[in-house]
Amino acid sequence: MPGFLLHQNATVQCAHQGRAQPGIVSTKVFVGGQPIVTQPGPWTIAGCPLVPQAGGPCVTASFTSGATRVFATGQPVLLLDSQATCAPTGVPVVVTVTQTRVTGT
Repeated sequence: MPGFLLHQNATVQCAHQGRAQPGIVSTKVFVGGQPIVTQPGPWTIAGCPLVPQAGGPCVTASFTSGATRVFATGQPVLLLDSQATCAPTGVPVVVTVTQTRVTGT
């Protein structure tokens, strides 16, 4: 299914509202003047309010799916509907805001 490409400043959060940021962005492909993000890059999460007694906070996230037909520097790009899991909690991430001009599948 097609989805909008994720870029460096897309709003990505853990299920507890902690802000996720990509560790690696493309240096060659840009949308709206911002670098896109590919699948294998690590994501760090800051501001997760889940307390340690409840298994938190979320610290990192790994995307398990990306585009199947659009690649940048040989890696699948991330899309609005790409799936990811946070560690150590195992909760999903939620993409709420991204650019709305470029789509991929």
